[in-house]
Amino acid sequence: MTAPALAPIAHPDAGWLVACLCARWCNTCEAYRVTFAQVAAQFPALRFVWVDIEDEADTLGDAALEVENFPTVMLLQHGRPRFFGTLLPHASTLSRTLTAALAGELAGAGLGTTADALAPGVLRVAAHDEASAPR
Repeated sequence: MTAPALAPIAHPDAGWLVACLCARWCNTCEAYRVTFAQVAAQFPALRFVWVDIEDEADTLGDAALEVENFPTVMLLQHGRPRFFGTLLPHASTLSRTLTAALAGELAGAGLGTTADALAPGVLRVAAHDEASAPR
């Protein structure tokens, strides 16, 4: 089964990027890709990007080795990590996390060295995806 493509990135000035860090071999990730796309449709003002940590290993650097559980979600606001952690693979969990972040009610879970090290690579992957998205 081919997973649906994410919608082209909308409203890049919104400042929020939602990245799902996964791996192609992970069955949970493959199923979650559909969920991630559904949630992306519910939050059109946010940018969403799917990051395969193995395909993008050169871009992400050694910090990708620290991603041990899937799905791992990173929220960045204006390029700065605001959340980094593994979520249950349910649409409601991601939706609640995003709603809390947008309301300024997210405690900044999982932030630190790994999130800071991954952020530049995640932003490069997102920029590449945006540049290659069909218009």
